[in-house]
Amino acid sequence: MPHRDDLASEPAPSALPLGSGPRRIVLISASVGAGHDGAAAGLADRLTAYGFLVDRYDFLDLLPARAGRLLCSGYHRLLTWAPEGYQRLYKATDQGSARPGALWRALFRAAEHRTLAALPPDTCAVVSTYPGASQVLGTLRRRGLLTVPALTYLTDFSVHAMWVAPGIDAHLAVHPVPAAQAHAQGAAGVTVAGPVTDPRFTPATTEQRAAARARFGLPARVPLALLVAGSWGVGPVRQAAAEIQKTGIAVPVVVCGRNQALAEQLRQDGIEHAFGWVDDMPGLMHACDVLVQNAGGLTSLEALAAGLPVASYRCIPGHGQTNAQALEEAGLAAWIREPARLGPVLTELLHGPRGQAQRATGIALHESAPGPVPAITERTGHELAPAAASPTVRHAGRQRLALTAVTAAAAVSLGVAAPLAHAYTKVPARFTAVAHYLDGDRR
Repeated sequence: MPHRDDLASEPAPSALPLGSGPRRIVLISASVGAGHDGAAAGLADRLTAYGFLVDRYDFLDLLPARAGRLLCSGYHRLLTWAPEGYQRLYKATDQGSARPGALWRALFRAAEHRTLAALPPDTCAVVSTYPGASQVLGTLRRRGLLTVPALTYLTDFSVHAMWVAPGIDAHLAVHPVPAAQAHAQGAAGVTVAGPVTDPRFTPATTEQRAAARARFGLPARVPLALLVAGSWGVGPVRQAAAEIQKTGIAVPVVVCGRNQALAEQLRQDGIEHAFGWVDDMPGLMHACDVLVQNAGGLTSLEALAAGLPVASYRCIPGHGQTNAQALEEAGLAAWIREPARLGPVLTELLHGPRGQAQRATGIALHESAPGPVPAITERTGHELAPAAASPTVRHAGRQRLALTAVTAAAAVSLGVAAPLAHAYTKVPARFTAVAHYLDGDRR
């Protein structure tokens, strides 16, 4: 990870007048799973397409003395070996009045110097896709040490209290549901910007589906349920796969991420189509008919872009369950809470109007939103430049996602929810935060 240690050698970035000055934006994500990095990669592609220079940093590398790697390892172990412990930690930290706690404040304080030192002097904005980085950036803004706008792109569909950082100029959400949750917790500049997914995630044609099934060695003529469990392959995946198979409604196709041992266990269990890390997830989604997930992260948004109905099942604790609830509130995914409902819901999603409605809503989510670029650009003081032909992203050790040209709608006014066409015409009445937010109750 590129960084500079001599904080005093260069001036801190400063705000720029409209249309002048540098066009460098720094993105700070975290290699905790793959969702935060995936969102940052999507943002990088869109920003570079419009003429911005983009640097990316891993927040774990900005923490001193390998504390970031220890934090990531501890989180992984909790999810794997003591999920009930993670649930307690998640709830304990999801308290806005005590956000963040003393231990977290000390950890974030240790990253402040390295974060500020990492920013080139021509930086015109910093965007975080990880709550810890947002907390650090918000503190630096409040203390006047960071003088350019700092924005948070909310990668989760539900908003944990740690996502909302005082001092952050704007919180960008993928949908009115997380926007309303962020607003209810006092987030500044809440804006519905829409998702950022690789443009290869599109609905498959009949020919694409047949070719993808042949390429992955999948059955040609039966419904396929793509079961995912994040890049770490955590949660009761073996149980979920066996239960999908037992329904006889769809053949499970399981992606285990980097958990190769899980893939081998599944094959021993009689789950024929179990994969480790898959580089061509767009192709695999083209081959399948429905997504079953347990965390509600970026893969869910990718499936919606690909026209797959989504079901949440046997969700991991913490964000897995809150994301499942938020996706259900938005009408974007069915949350299957009981095993007895697995078969009937899969049938509805594969063959019934429920699945058709989810497909339409998911595609509309991606087609109707302006994307985050206009909201970010407005804060930088720049005009939105035409898309470039060959952008480059400076980010050592990671492969960029494919470039996409985004057709930007009119500039988004921060603090006002974008009306994302027919995708959001029916908000569940019980979700009162959304109702208040869309009705204009924005403190």
